[in-house]
Amino acid sequence: MQQLDWKERYSDKIQTASAAMKLVKSGDHVFIGTGCGQPQHLVQALVEHSSHIYDAHVVHLLTMGAAPYAAEQFREKFKMNSFFIADNVRDALQKGIGDYTPIFLSEIPVEFETGRIPIDVALISVSPPDANGLCSLGVSVDIVKAAAANARYVIAQVNSKMPRTFGDSFLHINSIDVLVPMDEDIIEIPMPELDDTLRSIGQNIARLVEDGSTIECGIGQIPHALVEYLAEKKDLGIHTEMFSDWIIDLIECGAVTCSKKTLNRGKVVASFCMGSKRLYDYIDNNPFFEFHPTEYVNDVNVISQHEKMVGINVGLEIDLTGQVCSDSLGYQFYSGIGGQIDFIRGAARSRGGKAVIAMRSTAKDGEVSRIVPHLTEGAGVVTTRGDVHYVVTEYGVAYLHGKSIRERVLDLINIAHPKFRKSLMQAAKAKNYIYQDQIELSFEESSYPKELEHYSTLRDGTEIFFRPVKPTDELALSEMLYSLSEESVKTRYMTRTVVFPHRDIQQLTNIDYNKDLAIVGVVPSISGEDIVAIAQYFLDPHTQAAEVAFLVQDEWQQKGMGTLLLDCVTQIAKKRGVKRFYAKVLPSNKPMLAVFHNSGYKVNTEFDGDAYSISYDLARQGE
Repeated sequence: MQQLDWKERYSDKIQTASAAMKLVKSGDHVFIGTGCGQPQHLVQALVEHSSHIYDAHVVHLLTMGAAPYAAEQFREKFKMNSFFIADNVRDALQKGIGDYTPIFLSEIPVEFETGRIPIDVALISVSPPDANGLCSLGVSVDIVKAAAANARYVIAQVNSKMPRTFGDSFLHINSIDVLVPMDEDIIEIPMPELDDTLRSIGQNIARLVEDGSTIECGIGQIPHALVEYLAEKKDLGIHTEMFSDWIIDLIECGAVTCSKKTLNRGKVVASFCMGSKRLYDYIDNNPFFEFHPTEYVNDVNVISQHEKMVGINVGLEIDLTGQVCSDSLGYQFYSGIGGQIDFIRGAARSRGGKAVIAMRSTAKDGEVSRIVPHLTEGAGVVTTRGDVHYVVTEYGVAYLHGKSIRERVLDLINIAHPKFRKSLMQAAKAKNYIYQDQIELSFEESSYPKELEHYSTLRDGTEIFFRPVKPTDELALSEMLYSLSEESVKTRYMTRTVVFPHRDIQQLTNIDYNKDLAIVGVVPSISGEDIVAIAQYFLDPHTQAAEVAFLVQDEWQQKGMGTLLLDCVTQIAKKRGVKRFYAKVLPSNKPMLAVFHNSGYKVNTEFDGDAYSISYDLARQGE
């Protein structure tokens, strides 16, 4: 009945699509609605009834439906200009049909308002008007609202299948010149296939997300891979350019409540969404969701006001200095700038925020590394080396902001695919990015034993993350060693003064993980992680006996750290066939002597007048 009411009430505005296209003149700039909200019926009519049109400029962000105006046969009639390159126009752009405008998403509305990018006719899709004459822009508000506000004519396809969304998502019927009734299914986007690599990336990103964080991530494989690792988080908020079906699972499992958001508390905020019918049904008339224009959602100042804002974006390639290419493959434009920089900079300014670039470590079925000595010729820098913060691959997380080129190189090589690490190291040496004596490990030697990572709890309830040492720990380990008191230095090194130069420290952080092992205890810090303890053993392969040593930062002593570390390296050593542990301990180091004697092994002790020689058989526990 409502369908008849609005048609009767606004009959003077109703036209067929073919009649509406008469408003489009030669040389006009024609805007097409975004994403899955593309008015497919109007687009088809634009092409079919274009006999009177020449040199019209078709402008859009990205559209997920057909793009017949980009066909070679219509080159004289339509000149396409896209702010983001989707699959439907990529081939045309590669053939030189149409243009790509690289621009931050947050800045597009201003171009419309000032007329630098004029809009003569806006083709959009809306829900039927309500009793107050308000039509919802549904799944795509983004730059559509700004285009409609600045167009000379607005032609709206009224689609009863368009979800009615809340927020700043409404256009009054008086702002629309022509209504074209046509119901059609909203374009659906299939869910991506996931693999172990993507799941590892998702798990690594999830470790950066604290309870109460507000997150931004969009469509594609990585957001879907992230979901299962966010399920145990609490009170997450969403302020994102766009979302897909992944959001439903996070809401239904209770991880997303939006109750701790700084702005728009209690609401999921986005500017558009793309997904399945399940998603469109879920957001329809759902007050938990608010859709706002890009100029609000992507405003860096708005983003930065969210405490613990985590912006998650993807890259195609990153060089060893931290320059991220996200919109091109060499000279070939592939996607677009979009909102990446808006959220990278907004999250970086947020109190407790994290700006994340995520990518697989390789491309072309593992044949090429995405972490490269230099960007491919023609590749464009989207996120500059000054903007980059966290970079995530399936091999871990690199924090780059505020770090030197040498530190960045080592951090990025550490999360590159192992088979490319040696060549990346050699390329970095050739450019003098790193020291010439930097240790290079082969693929087989540098396979990081991720399975040894685990959390433990100290006597005072503090949670400590234990993991194998990494080559990138050199600076953090050096800082820990230089922070030790004279007494701690003496108990470990039998002398009160000792230096820890690069040539020595890198011997501790570059190990083969098979013969020798070092486990570090780390705690979160403003730059990522601080090392507060280390346990090492050095194996003599001829005797299968290993010298074991521990070091705990002064403020972390007397908390049970030594006991946990000894138990950790002992269990690993036993599984690897190590037969015996031995160590030297000063008589004054009573806590460490107690750790050994309380280990549960039959400990042999000999005193030479200066230090105790400790040894025990790992196969004789409890005797």
